[in-house]
Amino acid sequence: MYPQPVNLERRPKPSPPSFFPLAGHPLRWHLLTELASSDRQVRELTTVLGKPQSLVSYHLGRLRAGQLVSMRRSSADGRDAYYRLDLARCRELLAAAGGALHPGLGLTPPAAEGRAAGGRRVHVLFLCTGNSTRSQMAEALLKNLAGDSVVVDSAGSHPRSVHPNAVRVMRERGIDISTNRSKHLGLFTRRRFDYVITLCDRVREVCPEFPGQPERIHWSIADPALEGATDDESYPAFERTATELESRIQFLLHLIRQPHTRR
Repeated sequence: MYPQPVNLERRPKPSPPSFFPLAGHPLRWHLLTELASSDRQVRELTTVLGKPQSLVSYHLGRLRAGQLVSMRRSSADGRDAYYRLDLARCRELLAAAGGALHPGLGLTPPAAEGRAAGGRRVHVLFLCTGNSTRSQMAEALLKNLAGDSVVVDSAGSHPRSVHPNAVRVMRERGIDISTNRSKHLGLFTRRRFDYVITLCDRVREVCPEFPGQPERIHWSIADPALEGATDDESYPAFERTATELESRIQFLLHLIRQPHTRR
């Protein structure tokens, strides 16, 4: 018996998935790894990378064009801008890239269950200016997703009453924060945390040092209360903020539960 002839007809040359040309450049990969841990300003990225601002800005522009990175003006100083990595978009492109090579290489995100490495509870503090919206929603969402595996608190530099739209948007997600109270960040400065996460640009500028050198992360998220003249007009912004926080917190849980985390 002779082996059956193999069909060697020339096939169209496939293009590599878009993630690889974007992320494969060494400087862009360095940018992605920096932005994976925290939102950054251009001057911070130029310092870390040791490259001219014009070069860093060029490669950030390439990443923005590929929709891996987005930019928003700082609410603390409008002359500054924060760059943010879209982790959900990266996961989508990586899954597509694996599946394009072989169906068995599609990514399946790990389940966000259980405690941190070693089984101990991780302590997280969310901060924003008023502790009325962003940090309250982040605290509630992380508690809901993590259960008793994470101890979560929130505070503000200038506390205000919890915004009714924050209560409303959480209620629609099955979470009740109607009895929550705003707290000043000074109440927590002697507490030890594993992660301190600032959610607005102003509070990042005044964030104090905490004992034990916690991991400092910044998420540059606009205050939804500033959109619209009435609560009804601003409510869609609260929904968008809650959705963004949900996505970021799901990725935060994966980070917390990695066995190689430093805490």
